[in-house]
Amino acid sequence: MRGDENGRKQAIFDSLVRTCLPKKCLAGGDAKRRYLEFFAAQIRNRNTREAYLRAVRDFLDWAETEAGIENLLDIEPLHVAAWVEIKTQTYEAQSVKQQLAALRHLFDWLVTGHVLHTNPASFVRGPKFSYTKGKTPILTPTEARKLIRSIPTDTLVGLRDRALIGLMIYTFARVSAAVTMNVKDVYRKQENLWVRLHEKGGKHHEMPCQHNLKEWLQEYIEAAGLAEDPNGPLFRSVDRKTKQFGANRLDRQRAWAMVKRRAKKAGIDTPGICNHTFRGTGITAYLENPEAKLEHAQQMAAHSDPKTTRLYDRRSDQVSLDEVERIGI
Repeated sequence: MRGDENGRKQAIFDSLVRTCLPKKCLAGGDAKRRYLEFFAAQIRNRNTREAYLRAVRDFLDWAETEAGIENLLDIEPLHVAAWVEIKTQTYEAQSVKQQLAALRHLFDWLVTGHVLHTNPASFVRGPKFSYTKGKTPILTPTEARKLIRSIPTDTLVGLRDRALIGLMIYTFARVSAAVTMNVKDVYRKQENLWVRLHEKGGKHHEMPCQHNLKEWLQEYIEAAGLAEDPNGPLFRSVDRKTKQFGANRLDRQRAWAMVKRRAKKAGIDTPGICNHTFRGTGITAYLENPEAKLEHAQQMAAHSDPKTTRLYDRRSDQVSLDEVERIGI
């Protein structure tokens, strides 16, 4: 039994090596294991892990190829600062700060594990940025209706796509929370249909379904025969061979490709449309209602801070356009 357990641990370790380590590791032994433990044990959110991996790999590759660093112990704040300066030339300030945060957390972990003496990223300052409105493009209610109505509902894929887009609009759901739903996360409560969203940090956020969403989800689940598999994925990918739904879960990238494809067919040319577009679209549409309240939008979006909710409020865009049109030249 002990041999089997050791074999499973080694298999997990080998898998992490293939997934997490850069092409050339800057140190071996305890440093390598501590590096892997950071991604395996410290970061539970898959999206965060992927983002941190990209940032760390980019820095370590740059450190080896451009700075000639062969060991983690040789990394200094000057190297991190130089890398940050290079990144600011091609990335937005917020993105660079997030990548720098990945390095800080990793190096902190290595310091507490006695691999490094000090954190070379702790005193490096990232670029400054400040904004009161998000940059993700949103759709007007007219555009959103046009998109949804353009989706054919005589196929299972069409029913799935309408249900997914509707879910993101009417519940303000992140795409990651939507695609990780199982069939049992659509359930009845208080004579209505509810959904359970798997949000960041392992939190479950429950929302009642708006009448359109209720109808779309029910039609999709019934037509796809998903009720018989309550523990299976709600939104599924299509098997390339059979052209039918398989057991695999639809992922964010395929959902994004679907959104772009549907928007193009609907004649919606909003630049940069993405999965997150529908979160901002839903929040703005809700706040345009005279009886809507920001604190309710915050609760529905599962935001811990109302400032975050305000970033999705684009009502001021229309006000600005109306005022500009008053320039009578």
